[in-house]
Amino acid sequence: MSDASGSARTDADLAREVAWAGRILAMGGHGDYTLGHVSARSADGRHVLMKPNGLGLEEVTPGDILTLDFAGARVAGTGRIHLEAVLHTAVYMARPDVGAVVHTHPPYTTAFGATDAKLELLNHDAVLFRDGLATFDETAELIVSPEQGAAVATALGDKRAVVMRGHGVLVTGATVPWAVYAALTLERVIRIQAIACSLGALRPMTPEMADRVYPDKYRDDHVTAYWDYLIRQVRRAGLADGMPDAAETERDRAHAGAV
Repeated sequence: MSDASGSARTDADLAREVAWAGRILAMGGHGDYTLGHVSARSADGRHVLMKPNGLGLEEVTPGDILTLDFAGARVAGTGRIHLEAVLHTAVYMARPDVGAVVHTHPPYTTAFGATDAKLELLNHDAVLFRDGLATFDETAELIVSPEQGAAVATALGDKRAVVMRGHGVLVTGATVPWAVYAALTLERVIRIQAIACSLGALRPMTPEMADRVYPDKYRDDHVTAYWDYLIRQVRRAGLADGMPDAAETERDRAHAGAV
């Protein structure tokens, strides 16, 4: 089990979370062949634990996770390093509050980035992004150089997510469960907005109402419960091959509660 507050996580815990994150995101429509990647800041804060290249999100196991330094060099693991590892390292260097990064190409969010639309506060889900979305539109190329990675991190600023025009999205979180939840929620928000636009004029809530909704809606204990549910959903869907069994997950739960 993960604790969404991020307390007392080891690198082994984080590697399991990154692997579960891939399964969950794939199940949520974020898969794109072997593209897309998830990472976590290591327990000591000095490294990045990241999905390897060459595997789909739903194929990654904890043993596949690579350890990289902030220059993108391999510290541990044998898989191929994603060309866009600089997206992750640049964000971690720029944002000490970020503990996990997701970069994927989900259809609704990617389509949203190809328009001049702005995110509207249409429902509770949208409230997670009440401070708005950042946009990166300097290039639609793969982000492969440190300079490009730094430019994306600059565009992200203090926001939770940056839409990369013509490319995809990068979503951050204090923990892996938070980053995954935010990535799934953003895709749902934009899908709902697309549906609402087809039905009539939009009637978003006010920023003041969004501020009132946020504290009860977005809490660590909620995200912990959602994460546990999503892992159960992955198991029911038959996508848990190579992952810890339910008994081991229960032992993780007991450990997390004891520390």
